[in-house]
Amino acid sequence: MTPFLVLVVERNRLFREGLKRIFEGSPFEVRREAGNFDEILGTPNDEIPPDLVLTDLAENGANFVEQISTLRSRLPGLRIVVLTDRISNASLATALDAGVDGYLLKDMSADALQQSLRLVMLGEKVFPTGLAHLLIAGRLKEPGRTNGLAQLATPGLSDREVEILTCLLNGMSNKVIANQLHISEGTVKVHLKGILKKINVRNRTQAAIWAINNGIHQPADSMKSMARAY
Repeated sequence: MTPFLVLVVERNRLFREGLKRIFEGSPFEVRREAGNFDEILGTPNDEIPPDLVLTDLAENGANFVEQISTLRSRLPGLRIVVLTDRISNASLATALDAGVDGYLLKDMSADALQQSLRLVMLGEKVFPTGLAHLLIAGRLKEPGRTNGLAQLATPGLSDREVEILTCLLNGMSNKVIANQLHISEGTVKVHLKGILKKINVRNRTQAAIWAINNGIHQPADSMKSMARAY
């Protein structure tokens, strides 16, 4: 099996070495490492580009969104996962703005990390269950900041689109949504594309977050699987 090539952007050299050991014998191989994104963006592209970037955005500050955008312009299929010491309102909002594929805590087990990364490489968005608690408590909203999610006007969602958003909050795949609503998977994909455009978000996770913030579902129910648990 061809391994997934990993780029680790992390100031702590000991942590980088630890990741290399954790990934020994796994589907992941640390191909390159750097202390920050400036080191990566200031050098030519690799002959063999990475499949996955693991980083702590605390090391990269206010330029994180721009840096991720630049990196993805070079490598469109790249997956980005943030590894962090704790859930921070500001860093989580920045991660969502950047459209990362995962936001994981560093104190998780090695097995849980590898399983989460496998899901990311399958196209899933992986966030801690604590994200749902923060959203429901309204703790992600900061004065003067939209987090890329808040809307200035009603986006004009149809009843069907609201149903699909509700299904997203319950963690359903496109296939399960299609079965639930008695429509084809192709129709689900078309509706999802329209929803993302109307509410001005990039992916399913941000759509689900928008739904919670805009009262599409009751908080008690949305706790079920707003974010995929690791």
